[in-house]
Amino acid sequence: QVQLVESGGGLVQAGGSLRLSCAASGSIFRIHDMDWYRQGAGQQRELVAHITSGGSTDYAYSVKGRFTISRDNAKNTVYLQMNSLKSEDTAVYYCNAFIEVRPGITVGSWGQGTQVTVSS
Repeated sequence: QVQLVESGGGLVQAGGSLRLSCAASGSIFRIHDMDWYRQGAGQQRELVAHITSGGSTDYAYSVKGRFTISRDNAKNTVYLQMNSLKSEDTAVYYCNAFIEVRPGITVGSWGQGTQVTVSS
């Protein structure tokens, strides 16, 4: 069994910055791709940023140039540095990871979410 725990959300003024963290724990052989999603009120969950095990990244157009995803494989942790925040970035942010719990057995796992609120 694996668990993802997010932290770092909160209230920030427009133009400010926040750094989210998501730590994986439990039965982990290897972690493959890791992602950050977000879901605003009344909206569908959307992919914000993606990082492969090798460090290749991709971003939603709306956050490109403002957000940076990174990971520390030794700590089984993924980060999301969010700069120049806008009111439209307000959402619950979730991390998602594909975790190989033992050789050849991979499961997808979600964190519980962390609220980010940007005041204008």
